[in-house]
Amino acid sequence: IILVGVIGLDISRADFYEKELSFQVSCSYGPGRYDESYENKGQDYPLGFVRWTEKRNFEAILQAIESGQINVESLITERTPLADYNTIYGEMGKGTSVASLLVYDEKIDDSSTVEIARDVLKKEGYISRPGSSRDRNGIGIIGAGNFTAAAVLPAFKGLNANLKYIASAGGLSAKTLAKKAGAQCATSDYNEILKDEEVDLVMITTRHNQHATMTLEALKAGKNVFVEKPLCLNRDELDEIISVQGESGKSVVVGFNRRFAPLAVKLKSIVGEGPKNIVATMNAGFIPSNVWVHDLAVGGGRIIGEACHYIDLCSFLAGSEVDSVCMNAMGPNPQENTDNASILLRYANGSNAVINYFGNGSKSYAKERVEVHAQEKSFVMDNWRELTGFGVRGFSKMKSKQDKGHKAQFARLVDWVNNGGEPLVPFAEIVNTTKASFAAIESLKSGEWVEVK
Repeated sequence: IILVGVIGLDISRADFYEKELSFQVSCSYGPGRYDESYENKGQDYPLGFVRWTEKRNFEAILQAIESGQINVESLITERTPLADYNTIYGEMGKGTSVASLLVYDEKIDDSSTVEIARDVLKKEGYISRPGSSRDRNGIGIIGAGNFTAAAVLPAFKGLNANLKYIASAGGLSAKTLAKKAGAQCATSDYNEILKDEEVDLVMITTRHNQHATMTLEALKAGKNVFVEKPLCLNRDELDEIISVQGESGKSVVVGFNRRFAPLAVKLKSIVGEGPKNIVATMNAGFIPSNVWVHDLAVGGGRIIGEACHYIDLCSFLAGSEVDSVCMNAMGPNPQENTDNASILLRYANGSNAVINYFGNGSKSYAKERVEVHAQEKSFVMDNWRELTGFGVRGFSKMKSKQDKGHKAQFARLVDWVNNGGEPLVPFAEIVNTTKASFAAIESLKSGEWVEVK
């Protein structure tokens, strides 16, 4: 017995036991479906071990159709010219069609076909129509995943943001979010954003391995850039970004939102100047090893991809740049993509910080905690809900709803796009934080302190 699709199951063990029945749940398309290595990296399953993979299943069906073993002709209800696509899509909910084909005119050359397709997409709002923007301070978002949906767009509500584009590789998620957020256009081709002269800021919220390439393309297109952390995954990418940013004169801002959290701003204002001791703990939680964030080529690992948040926060509180880094990780032979490590930071102004980034902690413990000790004063920030001061005249405690700084960060970003001024985070500090994250991995490999140069 093979289960196809999703239904409720009420199976009697006795029936299967007495008749020696076998039960199997089918995987859509076959083995390889949802496997990152198979679908996106081209790592095939050996024929001797897996006869029918996702790809070989498709190939077998196509060969059967080609040879006439499977006849789908009777399923085709109508054939419609591409330019008349709306006769299919416009009546999809009411029609009785089983299979409808869009027909391309064989006499039209490729360039004409592309133009027809572009006209169709423009009518549907998937790509821009000239003159539809309010001003030249348009914002285009590349990436329509969870971060855009859960963090960016809610923070944009109530702001005077000229959100012109949302782009995603498939287009559908971009269209859905664009409609929800009131963006003017959605597109599956982010180059539409780069070519639009009315777009001033490009926001990049894709997977980490695309950040550097898209940042460089946006800078070369004359756009300011906001890129969610990390800026890039290696030193070569960083060096190229520094060079192109300097030549373009445009700004690059990385989404280090923690420094904009109300409790962080308050702590910074009352801790005072001079050297500090900082202890920051991030109880990051377990993520399975096969998830993309652990893949060094895609996510860069959680230290470069996520712990950079806390390097920036410590630098913000210290009021200085990182001079050198030492990192130690759990286990006898920790790998480069470890997510259980302690990072020691030595600052130019004499401050010291230790970041405990752990993926093996309890979910019942606070996810984030920061301690700062300086000038016979101590502060404890608990999970972005409470800040407590010890030995501080005029301050004992501050409470708030959990706020990690996204709203304040994006409010300042929109104000900067509309009115100009200094970038949210100085580019030199972004570079220093990025170099420090690379130095942490170098230290893990060498077992020594590594200078941030």
